[in-house]
Amino acid sequence: MKSISIPIAIAIAACGHAVSAAENPVTLKLTDLEARVLRIERVVENQSLVQLSSQLDQLKEETKALRGDIEKLRYETESANARQRELYVDVDRRLQALESAPRQAAAPAPLAAPSVAAAPVAVPERVAPPPQQTAATPAPAPAAPRPSGTDQQNYQAAFELIQARKYPEATKAFNDFLAAFPTSPLADNAQYWLGETYYVQRQFMPALAQFQKIVDQYPGSSKLGDALLKIGYCQNELGDKAAAQTTFEQVIRKYPNTTAARLAAQRLDR
Repeated sequence: MKSISIPIAIAIAACGHAVSAAENPVTLKLTDLEARVLRIERVVENQSLVQLSSQLDQLKEETKALRGDIEKLRYETESANARQRELYVDVDRRLQALESAPRQAAAPAPLAAPSVAAAPVAVPERVAPPPQQTAATPAPAPAAPRPSGTDQQNYQAAFELIQARKYPEATKAFNDFLAAFPTSPLADNAQYWLGETYYVQRQFMPALAQFQKIVDQYPGSSKLGDALLKIGYCQNELGDKAAAQTTFEQVIRKYPNTTAARLAAQRLDR
């Protein structure tokens, strides 16, 4: 009887120890903490995925918005360049009006055309034939017809074509003016505006040649600074960046505190 009771007692003691270990508060606490940590980790992982997805969508929207801003800036830049060219033409037009005002006041009034009834033209009965030209004295080349009106009137008519943005017609008008009135006080201004008619049509090579004529043929012209600036513009448009930079620096050095120098500095800053 005693030998049987000993194993039974040992088994009962072991079961009691196991039950006491399972009901230990520390063990229960640790188990609960582990379960809570696992739940928190799962929640954090889910939140991280949601957050990453949200950030990805936000980045996509920002990229789309940036592309739209880039297109808008590109359009605004092209529009600003066009407006700058038109503004420069307008500023030159106003300066030209101020420069030519004293000349208009001093210019004599054109003579009125004689009336046909008041001064009839007598027709001769016979016109003598022109003298024979010998081989030693060749006939002179026929001169280009001189336009009617004064140099001031022809200059103003050509300038009004620029104001009306009829640039091909203005090109022809200023060419005709320079051919008919090469010694006019307005010749240097006409030369400048001839170059401008090419420039606004983006014909930069002939524009460069016409602006260069002001530097070469009119060293005392008030248009020298503006002509140099436009030479730099043309060089830049033709891809000669080094020459354009040198020209802009020359404008700033030779003509400080002028509109041309300010525009040259702005172009250098770009």
